[in-house]
Amino acid sequence: MTDVTETLDALGLLCPLPVLKARKRLKSMPDGAILRLLADDPAAVIDVPHFCIEAGHTLIAQEVDGDHQVYVIRKSL
Repeated sequence: MTDVTETLDALGLLCPLPVLKARKRLKSMPDGAILRLLADDPAAVIDVPHFCIEAGHTLIAQEVDGDHQVYVIRKSL
């Protein structure tokens, strides 16, 4: 897997908080950095990929790990 720069735990947060927190964290990270986002909100499956497309970030990976999802996002340059 790609080297993760930071991990954001958004477990227990409901829409739109996982995406809003990811946006805020990515803003403070350098271009090309990798954010691993943990979420268990069912809407995140739609919201996170849509956010990446809209913001121009790259969704490197999206997988289910037990009772939550893991998203790996590369900040756009």
